[in-house]
Amino acid sequence: MSQETNKPIDIKKLLKSVLHFDSSDLHLVPGSEPQIRIDKSLKPLNLPILSAKEIEEMAYALIEDKQKKIFEDKNELDFSFELENVGRFRANYYRTIGGIACAFRMIPIDIPPLEKFNNNPIFKELVKREKGLILVTGPTGSGKSTTLASMLHEINLTESKHIITIEDPVEFVHTNIKSLFSQREVGSDTSSFATALKYALRQDPDVILIGEMRDKETIEAALTAAETGHIVFATLHTNSAPATINRIIDVFDSGEQAQARAQLASSLISVISQSLMPRIGGGIVATQEVLIANPAIQNLIREDKVHQIYSQMQLNQNETNMTTQSDQLLTLLRKKVISKETAITASNRPEELIKILQNM
Repeated sequence: MSQETNKPIDIKKLLKSVLHFDSSDLHLVPGSEPQIRIDKSLKPLNLPILSAKEIEEMAYALIEDKQKKIFEDKNELDFSFELENVGRFRANYYRTIGGIACAFRMIPIDIPPLEKFNNNPIFKELVKREKGLILVTGPTGSGKSTTLASMLHEINLTESKHIITIEDPVEFVHTNIKSLFSQREVGSDTSSFATALKYALRQDPDVILIGEMRDKETIEAALTAAETGHIVFATLHTNSAPATINRIIDVFDSGEQAQARAQLASSLISVISQSLMPRIGGGIVATQEVLIANPAIQNLIREDKVHQIYSQMQLNQNETNMTTQSDQLLTLLRKKVISKETAITASNRPEELIKILQNM
């Protein structure tokens, strides 16, 4: 890709390059040429180094005056938008010591079915539940939003449900097939996740998606909704299923934790902890650690024995449909999909993985 230096760079052309190179992200940072992320690695485009003024002009070309005011007041802005014949993007504007910087994430317009990315077949059974909490966790850029969108899409294909999503910003836009979607964006459609959840229970939902459980108030509302006849999907930034349980309990004061454990034990359906890593030969592949809240897991949560959950996940996996990240990594290694170095770097239990590999 080339650009004449005497012409301003067209932000829409830059965004088209994300699609053209099959990349996931575009980064604009003052003092650097534009860069895109391909298979988890940043690659510079063959373009001039950007000045702060050039980035500011490109950034403001995509937003309205109201959004510009929010950014200038807070120095942060999250939003999503769609470019005709290109795709949908999630954007974040932020300030650096050099000026405005931007990160754009490509969002597929067509929502992938659950089968597309080798998702665990148990997911199709989990989404049939009538009430409870399903958590999809992992670091930023691990595909959580895509997995959740695919799960909601499965419900949309098979069930007549009212699905309310609360997101910041709205990413995947769902078309009503069998289900009815009400998609709400924090900031423009509601003031906060917690507020939207409070009123969602009066909007006759069957399914609620919470883009992120960020605080105690949101977690409390999510647990209540999951206990009272709704299936609730949500995300957290944790790297394993047991860590997710601890994160939820730890937001509560010590005097409230016993009640929180009881609520979580009774309402939890599953924790899916996801990570993405580069394939040998190009591309990326996902691992999905899956915890299913069977009676044994529920008892461990209730009795504050979260440290024993991992051992329970390793037992009788064919019967329980649970899997650990280490199991997934070993499967990918045996199939020569990923390298040993990638597996160890990506592992949330590298010592365990190294010990297994030494004994193989």
